[in-house]
Amino acid sequence: MKMADGFTGLSCAAAALFAFLTYRFIFWPAWFSPLARIPNAHWSVPFSRLWILRIRFTHRENKTLFAAHRRHGPIVRVGPSELSIDDVDCVRTVYQGGFEKTSWYSVFDNYGAVCMFSARPSAEHSARKRLISHVYSKSYMQSSPAASAQGHAILSERILPILERSAKDTQLPHGIDIYSVFMAATMDFIAGYLFGLRNGTDFLGDKAYREHFLELYRARQGYGYYDQEMPQFTRFCRKIGIPFCPKWVDAANKELGDWCLRLCDQISAFPDTTNIDPRDEPVVWKSLVGGLRKDETTKGKDSLLYPAVSNFRLSVASELFDHVLAGQETAGLALTYLTWRLSQSLELQEKLRTELLGMTPNLRQRPDGTIDMPDPKKLDSLPLLHAVLTETLRLHAPIPGPQPRQTPEAGCRLGLYHVPGGVRVAALAYTLHRDEAVFPDAEKWDYTRWLPGTGTEDVRKLRNRQFWAFGSGGRMCIGSNFAMNEMKLMMAAIYSNYTSHIVDDEGVANQSDGYTSRPANEQLYLRFEKVV
Repeated sequence: MKMADGFTGLSCAAAALFAFLTYRFIFWPAWFSPLARIPNAHWSVPFSRLWILRIRFTHRENKTLFAAHRRHGPIVRVGPSELSIDDVDCVRTVYQGGFEKTSWYSVFDNYGAVCMFSARPSAEHSARKRLISHVYSKSYMQSSPAASAQGHAILSERILPILERSAKDTQLPHGIDIYSVFMAATMDFIAGYLFGLRNGTDFLGDKAYREHFLELYRARQGYGYYDQEMPQFTRFCRKIGIPFCPKWVDAANKELGDWCLRLCDQISAFPDTTNIDPRDEPVVWKSLVGGLRKDETTKGKDSLLYPAVSNFRLSVASELFDHVLAGQETAGLALTYLTWRLSQSLELQEKLRTELLGMTPNLRQRPDGTIDMPDPKKLDSLPLLHAVLTETLRLHAPIPGPQPRQTPEAGCRLGLYHVPGGVRVAALAYTLHRDEAVFPDAEKWDYTRWLPGTGTEDVRKLRNRQFWAFGSGGRMCIGSNFAMNEMKLMMAAIYSNYTSHIVDDEGVANQSDGYTSRPANEQLYLRFEKVV
């Protein structure tokens, strides 16, 4: 009898446990959770992350989410506690509302130190941003002697001579790999602004090291997945000796990190950064270091930035490492796709050249190869140049992938739904830029969308609101003005003096699917001809 009672008790306990687990992991997420009303991208997402993890692992997230939004609307559930949004009002709520970043961004920490981009709390991000935001503002750069001198040197002494040699060299009928050239140019631009030209890089002049650097950078691609999507499991596996990253990836990361540390140490040892040639002024480094020292003096341990001050060398290096890598890749990708598009139409190149040469002064080379720098405000206001660049950033966004945030503890309202706290929510440029209601025939590269007078005022406002190449809100890309300025300068210098022609564009149309997006073969060969 006692055995029977014991067996009955165990049976009841097992039944209760089964009922609880069934409710917790099946009925609750599928029918009773506040997220249950939101359309599912896949039948399994209320119960498991496996579907979205597989989509991310196989590099299909952007196109898959685009298809899901077309089927189910602007808010889609992609995991038990994950949402994808494709609506400008929801984007404003999340990104202008200051929703915190998630642990997904910890992979962007460098040297074990947080940088502005990876800082999770908004307050810490804001404190870091205040140290350097003014030197990235449009007004500062347009009046900066350093920015002008650095741009002039890179254009006249590095980029234009490369194009001139390629145009004259009969041994190069296949043209030059402009993807590699732009990756070098954008690195030299951003490193010059960070460290000054003397202490920066010369990737345009040192092709061998440039190609080595790009190989190191390529080695990293795809290996942040485990730390971003399964951080606890990944840390556990490392502890028991099962690393997910090959040793050669760790070696590449270390070499890149050591490279940036050397740049930082080099400028730190520079005897005087005040009375120097403007082209050698380390604009961002001075602002960052000066701001941290001031914060240390005025606030001490009470400062939000005290961890950065107490680990000064690595904190500075972490911040600048993030700027130099992001500043190179994103602008380099955009320039590659812009020249690819322009190279398909000599007529469009001629229209652009006419606009560029209408500036006084302009970037047309003199017979001795010298140039004058244009008025930055006039360059920025050229409508055709702005239109072709903006349309390229729309259709070929360098960072088209999701930008995760976390809903606040009290929850929020997104569209028709109340979303509880702690939910991962993300918008992505890939879907926002392909809304047919805003961008008709969205897969077509059509620069006329952005020309003045195209569409009604309401249409133009909506188009600008939907443009998300640099994100939005307080955590949008801090270098957006710098990137637009350097890209317009390079395009103006090139197309004021040359025409471009496609030699080999295999793989360019096949842009990769991921957080960042590159040409499949990471190369584009163009032939340049000097304009007479």
